Amino acid sequence: MSRYRGPRLRVTRRLGELPGLTRKKARREYPPGQHGQNRKKRSEYAVRLEEKQKLRFNYGVSEKQLVSYVRKARRATGSTGQVLLQLLEMRLDNTVFRLGMAGTIPGARQLVNHGHITVNGKVVDIASYQCRPGDVIGVRNRDRSKQLVEANMQYPGLANLPNHLEFDKNTFVGKVNGMIEREWVALQIQELLVVEYYSRKV
Repeated sequence: MSRYRGPRLRVTRRLGELPGLTRKKARREYPPGQHGQNRKKRSEYAVRLEEKQKLRFNYGVSEKQLVSYVRKARRATGSTGQVLLQLLEMRLDNTVFRLGMAGTIPGARQLVNHGHITVNGKVVDIASYQCRPGDVIGVRNRDRSKQLVEANMQYPGLANLPNHLEFDKNTFVGKVNGMIEREWVALQIQELLVVEYYSRKV
């Protein structure tokens, strides 16, 4: 089973706020489990593992997919950590989430998988599709699709639209104008620790 289907607040209590996974806030501040309140000092490995888990759970990718993204980021020019974040942010499910068409990334993935989203006028039902500058993201011309997106837009996940995207709320059409910049990534993450974590494994 590649995707996490368990309780989401349990994950956010352990790893901190994950805007893509859930909008709910945990009542307890300390991590879950029997020893959650008296956690000892974490090792360097534990810190790197935690940062990697943040990426996995926030973007809803499997370990195998994340390893693949790390390899792609290594081959690209520029900072490996920033390229990794760009690859994850430019996924179609995340783009739909950042446009405000869904309250969470799992919700956006469901919209995509069920064929409610179009890219450049064609239905795309692959959540991991990499959006490129110039792509036009829209809602399929069906009443059911429009109703779902309209309902989701009442409770958007994040308030601010990143500067690489534009969105028309009347026509439900968004456009990708460029690659996302580091400061617009909503997740609090130290991407270099993720790269370090995989440097010994990949």
